[in-house]
Amino acid sequence: MASTKEYLEYVLEQLSELNDISYRAMMGEYIIYYQSRVIGGIYDDRFLVKNTKNARALMPDV
Repeated sequence: MASTKEYLEYVLEQLSELNDISYRAMMGEYIIYYQSRVIGGIYDDRFLVKNTKNARALMPDV
């Protein structure tokens, strides 16, 4: 199932305090970029964060 544009807009609204957020549509899903680097994606209307050392440090309980 492809992700909806409405969910993309919701995620982008939640990230709106960050500068330089962008996205790219890819096969019905969306890749999310921060300062031109991939930070995650939207798949089946779920926002998934890329598993990196920094992401784990900021979200240790996830």
